[in-house]
Amino acid sequence: MEEKLPIGNEADFPITVSRMEDIGFVVQQVRKSQGMTQLDIAGLGGVGNRFIVDLEKGKKTVQMQKAMDILALLGLEIVIRKKGKS
Repeated sequence: MEEKLPIGNEADFPITVSRMEDIGFVVQQVRKSQGMTQLDIAGLGGVGNRFIVDLEKGKKTVQMQKAMDILALLGLEIVIRKKGKS
């Protein structure tokens, strides 16, 4: 059984992700914590509901710019650094 990322409140951030499934899980948890549905996010982000479903499932072939736009919409950002650095 896979270990899920600890997401629940602001104290859980920052987190390190290494797979699309991790990003999808974070998107789903943050969306839910904000009381939004997949349709809400799709509409606000100008994407189809299928895209949100695929993103939350961690589909490896989602369009990166659209994913970045959804992360920004949820108040999230990606920070890139060398592994093992704080």
